[in-house]
Amino acid sequence: MSDAVGATFGMVATEKLLQHLIDELRPLKSVAVAFSGGVDSSVVVAAAARSLGSENVLAVTAKSETLPEQELLAATELASSLNIPHSIIETHELDNDEFCANSFDRCYHCKTELWLKLGALAKSRGISSLADGVNADDTRDYRPGIRASDEAAVVHPLELIGAGKLEVRSLARLLGLSNWDKPAQACLSSRFPYGSVISAEGLRRVEKAEEFLSGQGFGELRVRDHGDIARIEVPVKILGRLLADGSREKIVSSLKKLGYVYITMDLEGFRSGSMNETMKDLPQAE
Repeated sequence: MSDAVGATFGMVATEKLLQHLIDELRPLKSVAVAFSGGVDSSVVVAAAARSLGSENVLAVTAKSETLPEQELLAATELASSLNIPHSIIETHELDNDEFCANSFDRCYHCKTELWLKLGALAKSRGISSLADGVNADDTRDYRPGIRASDEAAVVHPLELIGAGKLEVRSLARLLGLSNWDKPAQACLSSRFPYGSVISAEGLRRVEKAEEFLSGQGFGELRVRDHGDIARIEVPVKILGRLLADGSREKIVSSLKKLGYVYITMDLEGFRSGSMNETMKDLPQAE
């Protein structure tokens, strides 16, 4: 990861991009940022603190059953290390039948609730603006949640300066963020095929499966839940590690204890949003 970032973006270019971001944030005066603890939202929070002063920035993390417990802890620790005010709000996606039905616009329903509650918190604190970590690459993917944020007048600072995934990591490194090379994470509901009902039990099973694999040294990974089948995605270059002596047996045993009957390895490897591949013939994915 570090080699790719370093080879693609020089220090001078990254410094100019950071200044662009700081300038873009300055007119906001004060801002509440949806803060997952991932690289994107961390860059926005850190840059906003430089631009507006930390007293005018509020990092807000949504606690729900779709967020792994470890991610909540990591977000809290990172906000503390940055000396940024941090609030945790609770969202209840599983109370929403439209979310649980897991249709193609699932993320829209999730983000609608998020921005309703985050916006109310910001208003109560006298904060004038809302922002998120959506980057330029996100807008080229199928992201119905962006529609909900646009409806709530949320600013996308990274997208506004044209920063994609690699640029964001380069910015995070320049800002000295400890998570600059953290593997991309996503809501646990993204592990289920569209149309497959999302439940608290299913979310916990996926979380435990990924926690186990992470503990075995797999960083960037997904366990896609297809009912009885667990489809494991890791980067292609380390697929062989799933089959290494001892590893395969441990993985099979542990995931079967969670209730999976068949444990499979996706030969295409890890890729964000792989569930969207079923949408290639649908207008929504264009």
